[in-house]
Amino acid sequence: MSAAEGPLVVGVDTSTQSTKALVVDAATGRVVASGQAPHAVSSGAGRESDPRQWWDALCQALSQCGEAAHEAAAVSIGGQQHGLVTLDDRGEPVRPALLWNDVRSAPQARRLVEELGGPKTWAERTGSVPSASFTVTKWAWLAEHEPESLRATRSVRLPHDYLTERLTGQGTTDRGDASGTGWWASGTESYDEEILAHVGLDPALLPRVVRPGEVAGTVRDSHDLPFSKGTLVAPGTGDNAAAAMGLGLRPGVPVMSLGTSGTVYAVSRHRPADPTGTVAGFADAHGDWLPLACTLNCTLAVDRVAALLRLDRDAVEPGTSVTLLPYLDGERTPNLPDSSGLLHGLRHDTTPGQLLQAAYDGAVHSLLGALDLVLDEEADPSAPLLLIGGGARGTAWQQTVRRLSGRPVLIPEAKELVALGAAAQAAGLLTGEDPAAVARRWNTAAGPVLEAVERDEATLTRIAGVLSDAAPLLERSADKR
Repeated sequence: MSAAEGPLVVGVDTSTQSTKALVVDAATGRVVASGQAPHAVSSGAGRESDPRQWWDALCQALSQCGEAAHEAAAVSIGGQQHGLVTLDDRGEPVRPALLWNDVRSAPQARRLVEELGGPKTWAERTGSVPSASFTVTKWAWLAEHEPESLRATRSVRLPHDYLTERLTGQGTTDRGDASGTGWWASGTESYDEEILAHVGLDPALLPRVVRPGEVAGTVRDSHDLPFSKGTLVAPGTGDNAAAAMGLGLRPGVPVMSLGTSGTVYAVSRHRPADPTGTVAGFADAHGDWLPLACTLNCTLAVDRVAALLRLDRDAVEPGTSVTLLPYLDGERTPNLPDSSGLLHGLRHDTTPGQLLQAAYDGAVHSLLGALDLVLDEEADPSAPLLLIGGGARGTAWQQTVRRLSGRPVLIPEAKELVALGAAAQAAGLLTGEDPAAVARRWNTAAGPVLEAVERDEATLTRIAGVLSDAAPLLERSADKR
């Protein structure tokens, strides 16, 4: 490893399927070491993971970083949002964590919205209308199906909170991740005691919400990681807020992230409150807001279609009139948690490559449908759409987004933006800078721009029509399985 120009910091991304760690030069943003280790996710009725494997994966990822990790002056954890981690009085998991893409709590989500004033009230109160992804609905599901787990629970954490607490010994979270729980009031930026009382959750079980720029704690003695005792630990945040920091986003710049889930978001100065529930009114990690729309089905769903067709993921063909709604795990945007995939317009001359292109079209259509709601009046409609996530490297994803959005598409060359954003947050502790300003100094958003092409209105209209006609069938599809 060559000498660093500034102190070293560590940024971590504990995602649905793996934990990644970057050791970064705080002065230049140069990644001097990296590591990655996988997680297991259950494939049964729900989506669950044992939180202890996140810690084991973090240890493995950091061990791959070698001596560089030992020199780190600060560390920050970015993590998958919404997951419900229940811990006993020894800090051990009571049961596996319910992950964001576990949609078993859809009935509880509907009931909570009805019982506490309806969608408009929830949006005004928490910034979002809770769906099956939100932590509050998972707690309600647990109360109904596993009351013994609730009785054994002595603290409730989100995934990034769990790792931060194991580092510091203190229960903390941040406003960005707290805003995705459904029990944090965005207007007052505090836990909502009425919601907590309604779902039977003692606020004493929740972590302290650390302010942006505040030190969450320091690394304690009892750990298996290479950090020195007293190493600074930043608040951390949820994965989307971390990626926004990693890009150094300014207000109004649109982002589409193509990963296990697909998201569109932008930083805003205005507190969001969408009563339709399409846009989640999240906070960001440094004082502004991050209105966001999310789909459950993105790269994994399209890759599954490619596998079924025995095609390479980029083996698409144009000229299709077939529509494929790839709702393989239910869906969040539109809010159809019990739906399954739907194929319409299949003809004798339809080719496998056209079917695969239809899967891409269906996934991107869901995301673009929410983009106008995410962006406020200050956004520039001609600004490039930043395309990030694993899918952003795929030619078929790039061209589908370009054709259906009608916008220029910027593809940042920087990889692991969640971990980079966490590293920028850690660097901000040392320099006193806003983490987004740190990332801009690192030039993390630099990359090629695909010029705009004429928007494919015919395909967008066709998919919208099929979705409208099929809505009753999609809502009933769970009963047919």
